[in-house]
Amino acid sequence: MTPHTILVIGGYGFFGTRICQALYTNPAIRLLIGGRDLHQAQRLATALGAQAVVIDATAPDLASQLEQLGVATVIHTAGPFQGQDYHVARAAIEAGANYLDLADGRAFVAGITALDAAARERGVFVTSGASSLPALSSAVLDRYAPRFKQLVSIRHGIASGARAPGMATMRGVFSYCGKPFERWENGRSTRAYGWLDLQRHRFAAPVGARLLGSCDVPDLILFRQRYPGVQTVTFHAGFASAPGHLFLWACAQLVRLGMLRSLVPLVTPLHAISGAMERVVSDKGAMFVAMTGTGNDGLPLCLTWQLVAAQNHGPHIPCGAAIALAGKLAARAPLPHGALPCMGLLSVAEYLAALDGFDVREVPA
Repeated sequence: MTPHTILVIGGYGFFGTRICQALYTNPAIRLLIGGRDLHQAQRLATALGAQAVVIDATAPDLASQLEQLGVATVIHTAGPFQGQDYHVARAAIEAGANYLDLADGRAFVAGITALDAAARERGVFVTSGASSLPALSSAVLDRYAPRFKQLVSIRHGIASGARAPGMATMRGVFSYCGKPFERWENGRSTRAYGWLDLQRHRFAAPVGARLLGSCDVPDLILFRQRYPGVQTVTFHAGFASAPGHLFLWACAQLVRLGMLRSLVPLVTPLHAISGAMERVVSDKGAMFVAMTGTGNDGLPLCLTWQLVAAQNHGPHIPCGAAIALAGKLAARAPLPHGALPCMGLLSVAEYLAALDGFDVREVPA
């Protein structure tokens, strides 16, 4: 069987590297590591025995480049996705290639359905948000939803370990710091502010208590559509360092009050500080999904699922969906033609199977 050619755009980046390291061992995949920096792409390609290619995601002729390379699937990891358009996805569709990305931008992920007709016409699979949110979070909810007669509230969150995310991820996260966004609480739309609404959440051992702040993520809009009758959907995130989280919270207050315009200009120095602190901060992180409602017996039901990571293996978790879906595509497994947010495509077991070998463990509800 001819190998399935997969191009990872941003393949030498924070998440792209982890995805490439997982995919190169699959004999059914011909791996292309792409980006604007050929030196970085070649360095990783040499280490893995893959092929490096120069790819500019903004190039007008991107579709023809994909065709010339024989690309069957594009994995887009070059964020931040907040503010991006669908140029890469449209180019993939035009080239007759499947497309998936690790986007966490609310509008970007939810809006991918605008490409549905074009993707169906070309007979390709297109999905956005192939990451912890909403791919894993929705898989958890799909697992436990049958236990509810009516699911009323979904509250979920993530606490990171010491490993600083990539610069693009930090830019995306900081872009809405202190900025307003809408979320659904108690049956009505309410206003929240990025990285405010400070909370203390206790995760399973050995993570323990962490500070969390409100975040604008795709789930806030997608879950209301996917789970009818839900009255509340919230998401919070936090860092391994409490002082670091409080610093971000204070900066978010300044942005909200108009004393700072944005935290994006501070990304470079803050990224460097985060990297320097890795040795003195916990290497453990976690994710939780708390569900409340009425059980099938008519009684109140509360369930909480968790995922715990150690040894700084948490950054591998967002890569699980891309790895699992790439494996399915390479195996010619049936996936729907069209464009959709990454929900209902993977089970929790399939997602976590892509993380075998890492210190990541599930705490079932």
